[in-house]
Amino acid sequence: MHGPSGWLWTLGVALFVAVWWLIYRQLIPVAEWLTGLFPVDRHSHTGEALAFFFYDVPKVLMLLTLIVFAMGVIRSFFSPEKTRALLAGKREGAGNAMAAGLGVLTPFCSCSAIPLFIGFVSAGVPLGVTFSFLIAAPMVNEVALGLLFGLVGWKVALTYLGFGLGIAIVAGWVIGKLRLEGWLQDWVRDIHARGVGDVPSENLTLVDRYRQGIEAVRDIVAKVWIWIIVGIGAGALIHGYVPADLMARIMGADAWWSVPAAVLMGIPMYTNAAGVIPIVEALLGKGAALGTVLAFMMSVIALSLPEMIILRKVLTLKLIAVFIGVVGAGILAVGFLFNLIF
Repeated sequence: MHGPSGWLWTLGVALFVAVWWLIYRQLIPVAEWLTGLFPVDRHSHTGEALAFFFYDVPKVLMLLTLIVFAMGVIRSFFSPEKTRALLAGKREGAGNAMAAGLGVLTPFCSCSAIPLFIGFVSAGVPLGVTFSFLIAAPMVNEVALGLLFGLVGWKVALTYLGFGLGIAIVAGWVIGKLRLEGWLQDWVRDIHARGVGDVPSENLTLVDRYRQGIEAVRDIVAKVWIWIIVGIGAGALIHGYVPADLMARIMGADAWWSVPAAVLMGIPMYTNAAGVIPIVEALLGKGAALGTVLAFMMSVIALSLPEMIILRKVLTLKLIAVFIGVVGAGILAVGFLFNLIF
């Protein structure tokens, strides 16, 4: 542990994580309590929007702080070169597949996945690999698959898993091939290039590594917190006002444009895979086509407007446009294929 100070720092970090966990467990009741302070019906549009905002803002900021700290500490053991070798020094696409697989195991919404995305980029992980994670984490997870299985059966759930992973891997691979690291925001590119500095990772003490984690939090959280609040605020407003009947009429249309129309309707909205399942069930019950509804679902959780607002602090507009274009093309393909298959 490199002396008594190492033990003290470790004890402090353990205490911080314990307090973090206790607070995180109370976010839902606190959000409900805060919503109750307002003179609105909890189940009204405004009540739903307030509860969503009061829960998601601290959740995403807490995840950002913990993950960036952990990535800062982990990064101290691996120079950018070692990290790239770990995920990119394999056959083409292997790193994307690994990142997409990790995304399946992390049941985050799109905005919650961004902290880990930033951590990957700052640790020197190739951009295309980080995008595979960013796409897979919200789009494909065990919660969504379990709910889809219960709603429409195992064939659709497994097909969705295959297509979702395929989009994440291929889209990340394409973005990686385009070599767009220069389209990151300047401050992210600086972190991406800087790594752990001039001190060899094997010469750092445990205290040095903890301090690097704290420095990473200061560097990154200070630059993105306001964008997170703005993005979730936009998502909360939209979350409370979902015009399900109108969307069902559009998605039930037997026309080629119903799939792209569903994708365009989904982008401004924001929820996680579990949160959108009730909307999917309602739309299918109203006669909407399965492929069209799943395209809508994918666009809501992988291309949400709040996610783009937060990503704007990390990516340039050109890179966001490429991300939307590549992922959007994959989602359109899934929608058309599902309508043909099922």
